[in-house]
Formats: sequence, C-alpha cells, structure tokens
Amino acid sequence: MARKINSVAVLGGGTMGAGIAALCAQKDKKVLLLEINEAAAEQALDRIINGRPPSLDDPEKAKNITIGTFDNDLEKIENYDWICEAVVEDLEIKRDLFKRLEPLRRDGSIVSTNTSGITLSDITEGMPDRLQQDVAVTHFFNPVKVMRLLELVPGQQTTPDVTQDLRDFCSNVLGKGVVDAKDTVNFIGNRIGCYWILAGLHYGIEALNEGFNVEEVDAMISQSMGLPPTGLFGLVDLVGLDVMDLVSKNLSDNLPSEDLGLKFVNLPGSVRDMIDRGQIGRKAGGGFYRVQKLDDGSRKSETFDVITGKWRETIKSESSGAPVTLDAMFEDDNQGKLLWQIVGGTLIYAADLIPEISDDVVNVDRAMRWGYAWSEGPFQLLDKLGPKKVSSRIVSENGTNPKMLTALNKAGAEKFY
Repeated sequence: MARKINSVAVLGGGTMGAGIAALCAQKDKKVLLLEINEAAAEQALDRIINGRPPSLDDPEKAKNITIGTFDNDLEKIENYDWICEAVVEDLEIKRDLFKRLEPLRRDGSIVSTNTSGITLSDITEGMPDRLQQDVAVTHFFNPVKVMRLLELVPGQQTTPDVTQDLRDFCSNVLGKGVVDAKDTVNFIGNRIGCYWILAGLHYGIEALNEGFNVEEVDAMISQSMGLPPTGLFGLVDLVGLDVMDLVSKNLSDNLPSEDLGLKFVNLPGSVRDMIDRGQIGRKAGGGFYRVQKLDDGSRKSETFDVITGKWRETIKSESSGAPVTLDAMFEDDNQGKLLWQIVGGTLIYAADLIPEISDDVVNVDRAMRWGYAWSEGPFQLLDKLGPKKVSSRIVSENGTNPKMLTALNKAGAEKFY
C-alpha cells in the first residue's frame, strides 16, 4: 500500500534531528520534535530558527514545528505518518526508544533511524514483526540542509512499499539524492569515507615525520585530485578528532575480520596526544590549524607542527606547490608514494566492497560525491586512472586485485562506465 507522508515526528533534537525537522518544516510538513527535556527541546528549536546559518530559509515555517519531550509527548506519534529516530549514536539508547515507540504508533506509519553506521538488524533485533516490516535506515548527512546524500537501507523484513515511499518523499519532497545501501556497518559513504580519512591520518602523519609539512599534504590530497578543498588535515579539523576517535572504535568493534580498514582503526600516537589535550579541531579552537585573534583586531592563521609540538604561522597555499593530478600517484617519488597509499588505497578498498555494501558502482560513486564532496566517485576515478594500470600496479607490488577490478578484467571491459 502507498503511504502518504504529510507529517513527521523527529525523535532527537541534536544537530541531525534539528536539521531533519527543519527541512521537513520548510517543505510545509507538520513536524513533532521531541527531546529528553523541555530545555533541550527549546534549544533545538532556537538553533533551527536562530542558528548561523539558520536551518530554515523562511523563519515563518517554524510554525510547522511542535516541540515536546519523550516522557510527556511520545504518545503523540500516533498522529504522525513518519517517525524518524535521530538520538545519540548508541545502540542501547536507540533500541530502548524503539521499544517505547512501537506500541504507540498507528498501523501504516513508517519508522526510520538516522544512524550513521549501526546496522538496522542490530537496532531491531528481536522486535515485533510489525516494526520489522515498517522500518528502514534514512541516513542524512550533515548539514542536512546542504548535503544532498541520503542513504536508504531496508531491513530483511522491510516491505517494498515502505522503502519506495521513503525514497519518493526524500527525493521528490526533501530534494535529496537517495542512494540504496545495504545493512552493513557504516553503509556506503562512511564505510569508504572513514577508511579514506583514517588511512590518510596514518600515512599523513608518516609523511610529516619524513619531511612533508601539513600544508603540503593538504595541497596534495585536495581539490585538484577531485577531493574536498579542505585537504586531509583540514577535513579532520572540520569533522573533529573526537568524532574520528569514536568512529575508529566503532569500526574496530564491527568491521569484518578480514577488512583492510582494521589496519587503521588505532589512531597514531601524535593524534592521540592531540585528543588528550582537547586539541580536536575547529569546534575546540584548533586541531591541525587554528586562527588567532591579535591585539590589533587582525587574525593570524597558524598550523600545528606535529613533529615539534608547537604552533607556527601557516604557509600560504600558493607556496605549497603546483596542483597535483591523479597521475601523480604513479610517480616514483615520496609524493607519488603518499598519494598511492591514501588515494589509491581508498579506490582499491572501495573496489573490493561490492557486492557487500552495494550491488552497483553507481550508488558507491554517488555516495562519495553527494556525501563527501568528491567531484567524482571511486569508480569514476579508477576509470580516469585506467583500471588496467591500477591493476598492474597492484600485481607488481604482490597485492591482490579487488573484486571489481577482477570482475572487469574477466569481462574484458576497459572501464566501469
């Protein structure tokens, strides 16, 4: 049966929950936003209206949002078509909330979780068939208002109409680029994206010890390679080392035993020292970079020297060398080595994850473009490099070709597209 979504109950008013609530309200849907207490609910609404930037394009749309608390207002979800859970990324907290909401919702309503990496099977294990049939993962990316990607993940019992109705609503009403993912740890975007960042931290720190500076590494692992303009260390500052610490622990506990990403789940010692000092990124005043306000009112950009443990003036990007292209990873020098380790390694990792995380390369490429701001996805980049060239390099280093390169070779095809 088709299930029309005209009202949305968002459970959790943090960054993601508030963003989802605001987006639905902006599209003139009736929204119930619940938090743990009244103060938290009011703060969530205030962030939606008065945040920088505000979550709503039109402040008048805030009238579409009703706030409340889990203890006093959870029963109101019986009046809502879609119940979207967006509480803290903790399995037991999510399971407890699902157990509470299931008897309160009406027949025909849809339930989803905004988890960024906990499998749906873990969240719903042992729960009633009605819930299992009506539930899916709707993983929005932050900031919800800006990021195009939404990963849609059904469970083993999820009915096709639930998946289709969520896809239609999130695509046609909310304007998201919906990617179909499988119920595996971290889904598509975060599975590949976190490998890229964590491998980058390990090899990037090694490069600093070998004579590169932070700005040089960021200039290499950046826009000219089809990657975000922040560069590697700049992106880590934006995400936060505390977040990467939690991510690494989650991956350590949940990645398959043979997964290549397990090599990078223990953060480098110098990065661990930064976390212990509270030097975790932009939200804490600095990580690998910071901006200092001087007495005369001007601002000074500084970079943390991991080797000396001291701050120094940031080297301007124009003095960090010429733009680096993809082919540079095949050069026989230290730069080529670093690019092959980080970028090449990520492409190889992605090419070994089908069909585990997705049934096709298109969804993987879209996830990385729409969720991680890559200009092209892993398989598009492999096509640019030349799959046979990459495959030959792997073999020359006594490596094993990933599944999709092997499949391409067996099919006698030159490229993925």
